Amino acid sequence: MTMTAQPNETAAGDTACSSCGATGESRPHDESPEAAHERVNRRWNEILQETRVAQTGVQILFGFLLSVAFTPLFRDVGTFDRTIYVITVVLGAAATGTLIAPVSIHRFLSGQRMKDDVVEVAGRLMVCGMVLLALTIGCTLLLILRVVIPNVLAEVLAGAVMLWFGVCWYALPLWLRSRSARNLRTDDA
Repeated sequence: MTMTAQPNETAAGDTACSSCGATGESRPHDESPEAAHERVNRRWNEILQETRVAQTGVQILFGFLLSVAFTPLFRDVGTFDRTIYVITVVLGAAATGTLIAPVSIHRFLSGQRMKDDVVEVAGRLMVCGMVLLALTIGCTLLLILRVVIPNVLAEVLAGAVMLWFGVCWYALPLWLRSRSARNLRTDDA
């Protein structure tokens, strides 16, 4: 199957995770399982959709960050806040590059019959890109809050938001994955 082949439709109720490969399928037992080429096509399409969402967010944020240095207020920013800004811009650039990488990989390897490898690498890049995006958002929030609330409250609020990201983006999916694995073990027993 080439990377440019059109995906086959998947059964309704399929809830497989594209980044981890876990299959929380809710198909009736009498249906045939998803074929390997169907699964890789579905996972690739899921990664493309996820990438579109993440790319849009990181590109808007990165564009905002790039414009900040050219505002009159930026001249009055202290050394510590300039350092936060530089770190934030570098993180934003890294997040942008990481989240766009699956598109470049696809373009270079299209037609090479490497879709399984591309899907695996793209999934890992998405996870890495989401970490970089979370850090970029956290640093951006810290930078903005330090201008608006010039005391320790800015750091506390930025830290609380980063903790929330950690719970929503990482802890919750990992918990759901482990719960699904426990349920599968219980069903098999």
